[in-house]
Amino acid sequence: MNSQHTPGIVSDRLSPEELAHNFEDLHAPLEPHEASVAADRCYFCHDAPCVTACPTDIDIPLFIRQISTGTPEAAAKTIFDQNILGGMCARVCPTEDLCEQACVRELAEGKPVEIGRLQRYATDAMMAKGTHPYTRSASTGKAVAVVGAGPAGLACAHRLAMLGNDVVIYDAQPKPGGLNEYGIAAYKSTDNFAAQEVDWLISIGGITIENNKALGRDFTLDDLAADNDAVFLAVGLGGVNAMSIDGNDKNGVSNAVSFIEELRQASDLGKLPVGRNVVVIGGGMTAVDAAVQSKLLGAEQVTIAYRRDRSAMSASRYEQDLAASHGVKLMFNVQPKAVYGNGSVAEIELEYTATKDGSLQGTGEAIRLPADQVFRAIGQTLITDAGLTLEGRKIAVTGAGRTSRDGVWAGGDCASGGDDLTVTAVAEGRDAAMDIHATLNGGT
Repeated sequence: MNSQHTPGIVSDRLSPEELAHNFEDLHAPLEPHEASVAADRCYFCHDAPCVTACPTDIDIPLFIRQISTGTPEAAAKTIFDQNILGGMCARVCPTEDLCEQACVRELAEGKPVEIGRLQRYATDAMMAKGTHPYTRSASTGKAVAVVGAGPAGLACAHRLAMLGNDVVIYDAQPKPGGLNEYGIAAYKSTDNFAAQEVDWLISIGGITIENNKALGRDFTLDDLAADNDAVFLAVGLGGVNAMSIDGNDKNGVSNAVSFIEELRQASDLGKLPVGRNVVVIGGGMTAVDAAVQSKLLGAEQVTIAYRRDRSAMSASRYEQDLAASHGVKLMFNVQPKAVYGNGSVAEIELEYTATKDGSLQGTGEAIRLPADQVFRAIGQTLITDAGLTLEGRKIAVTGAGRTSRDGVWAGGDCASGGDDLTVTAVAEGRDAAMDIHATLNGGT
């Protein structure tokens, strides 16, 4: 962060005990008796709407029935059959907008079956034993390069390895995991879970991870294509959109993504500097995570400023309410106009907006807020397209992730058609793996 010499952005705002409490697990894991009670609420619907709402098509009624009969590891196998990162997805999926929103109990009573917490109960039970539910098939002799060790890349690599292919994952970061390791709020993934999940996933064998290796810097797509039978690109969106306003370069203005990454990798949260008055520009999950964690670090006033109305905010209503419950102020229909301060940010000016003739426009009315720290959370961009055809700002794909180049697939946030969710990335990685395997091995 650009905050070393910024008045108001300081460390040690809270005691170690307060920080430990603030960053506890957002949803405590279910105890066995709690899981039994929660599972008993399921109607075990035929053609269950929750399954249709799940991007990875997990057989939710089946795994909940398995929990209710006292076999959580069988439930975990049901989950992992469709979503090998079911443990992390149980923690970070917007279940309130997916499976739980579709739950018949939600429609009838306004209180869905706690599908997400039940999924965590099952997957944690198996992972705690260190067992892996799958064994590798006989070697196919095929080699596949996966670029990116995030959810899409990991899911693709696991399925390919399980089917007998040899996989090398290249990742630009020092640690594997992608957004699961670097980009998710710390209170959603506690106890180093992302790293534990990667270790568990690759224990199937046949997967090698090479960190600090970036496409375009350390190798090219041509290099990978020459050395492998297929390539899967899961490079994510590493660039951050700019905020083109006066004062954007002042000390104290930085990217929310970098702040969250620094927080996730901090060994001592007390040493992480945070402002007294924090303003986050944006309306997605990154904006919410940056805002809530600023508050948890000890910021006094935290505001999310979003240019459109509440209904257009990509962060779910649950996440919006979570931010509000932590004392974050949400402002809608405001856009940044200028940042003021003598070298360091002291105020931010926001202009009110309105939609006229189908387009968002400034109204000319403005407000100034005190701010010693401003985070940009206004979207991310593709760093490298590797010379492939694009659709908008992402790599164009058809079918199960096929790109414009033969032998090259893509999935996750970097590819067209997705919704930038962890669970969707897992589904795309899994499905691409099946297509790659069939292509390389004669449709088997």
